[in-house]
Amino acid sequence: MRWIHAAGRGLLVLAVLLTVCVASGARAEQAVPGGGRGPLTLATAGDLTGYLGPLLEGWNRTHPGEEITLVELPDSADETRAQMITDLRHADRGRFDVLNIDVSWTSEFAAAGWIRPLPRDRFPLDTFLPRVVDTATYDDRLYAVPYVTNAGLLLYRKDVLDEEGVAPPRTWADLERAAKTLAPARGLDGYAGQFLPYEGLTVNAAEAVYSAGGTILGDEGERVTVNSRAAREGIGFLARGVREGWIPQEALTYKEEESKQAFQDGRLLFLRNWPYAYVAASAEGSAVAGKVGAVPLPGPDGPGTSVLGGSNLAVAAHARHPDSAARLIEYLTSEPVQRQVLTRGALPPVRAALYDDPELVRRFPYLPTLRESVLAAAPRPKSPRYDQVSLVVQAVVRDALTGRQTPESAVRRLARELAAVSAR
Repeated sequence: MRWIHAAGRGLLVLAVLLTVCVASGARAEQAVPGGGRGPLTLATAGDLTGYLGPLLEGWNRTHPGEEITLVELPDSADETRAQMITDLRHADRGRFDVLNIDVSWTSEFAAAGWIRPLPRDRFPLDTFLPRVVDTATYDDRLYAVPYVTNAGLLLYRKDVLDEEGVAPPRTWADLERAAKTLAPARGLDGYAGQFLPYEGLTVNAAEAVYSAGGTILGDEGERVTVNSRAAREGIGFLARGVREGWIPQEALTYKEEESKQAFQDGRLLFLRNWPYAYVAASAEGSAVAGKVGAVPLPGPDGPGTSVLGGSNLAVAAHARHPDSAARLIEYLTSEPVQRQVLTRGALPPVRAALYDDPELVRRFPYLPTLRESVLAAAPRPKSPRYDQVSLVVQAVVRDALTGRQTPESAVRRLARELAAVSAR
């Protein structure tokens, strides 16, 4: 299997694209023009755990003539998206056949005509966790197949809460009370998420709005629904935390890794993050190993709503071997391979049965909580202009968190600016 890794920045990105063209061009000479089956190139963001190469080696051993070239793009989601779009816009010389795309890109790529609609009956969608299939659709058609899923969890210091006789938070009031009282008494910061202005802030803001019962967009991005009491309550909850100090100022600089490290180092009582942070915090060498618990995100009156994370597998509109591409997706979403996605890659699978597997639950004790969170989760706002939607959310919510706008004025501004995006 050829394997092209592109983890760099700047000029290296250009060099990688040229390398992809050369490597894939050599591959194309071996392909049958216009054939339904033949070699493929799979493009994905950087594989941080190194699990994907061995999975594809298994495919290549059993599928002669349909070998996979794996192209690893940068770890940064923005750079990966940019390189994929560059390839997809050049149908006459595009090289990527199958793309492992962030769930939030499906609508944009489908609306632009860059990925193919797929037949629902070819894939075992009824064996997946129900919520994840929605992330792969646009305009009531299937444009991708869920590959891995994700949902936010509330990690907490189990040792601290147990010693104080306090139950894990179920509501925002529970969280706020413990973050304001127990945390400082133990020399800890109260609560953090991912509040730097990037995609993580969009996710945290959407979760706050969803948990309060609100939405941001409707009708595939054509209708703005954010101007609501729920949005004011959700954004107000986060802004109040920063203003009152139980969300530390430092959290305004956190992405996933920085927030994970703060919790793992023993500096936080509560953290919103993806399940991988639970695994890292519980691992040998962590300052809080053996002291970590996880529950669904809280909301105003009970469990809240997470944003669905993860990625989907899509077939490029210019793919030269679409039948092989669909066969590869069937392979990667099969139960044996999905099991390896979890055990080798520490990524949440989409197959529902794996969340009830006793052996896997013993190894990954957060699985039942994650399943509960995924089933109650909601996708990010669907829009063919999702990148612009996300930038607007980041900018406006940032101003609310830093006190430059009240939550009320921030929500009104958010409605105006999102309406302008939808009208373009």
